[in-house]
Amino acid sequence: MGKRNPRSGSNFNDFLKEDGIYEDVQNAAIKKVLSAKLEAAMTEKKISKTEMAKRLRTSRSQLNRLLDPDNDTITLQTASRVASALGLRLEVNLLGSEQGST
Repeated sequence: MGKRNPRSGSNFNDFLKEDGIYEDVQNAAIKKVLSAKLEAAMTEKKISKTEMAKRLRTSRSQLNRLLDPDNDTITLQTASRVASALGLRLEVNLLGSEQGST
């Protein structure tokens, strides 16, 4: 009989937790979704990056950093300001671990 895989039967979240990177991966995924939704809202409302930067009273390069899915330094306050400038509201939920794991 061959060697048994020690991770056999575990799920991906367990694997990430064992490697100590679960929270980092979750945060990166959240930022990617947030960036995509903000860009989609800008496209839907036909708001250019230049116009959006004006609405936020910031530079276009700063807006690009905010919308960059790989830049995870956005604060909740900034995300809320961006959403508000798009006529949207930022909503944050806390889920129990049994609801968030698959």
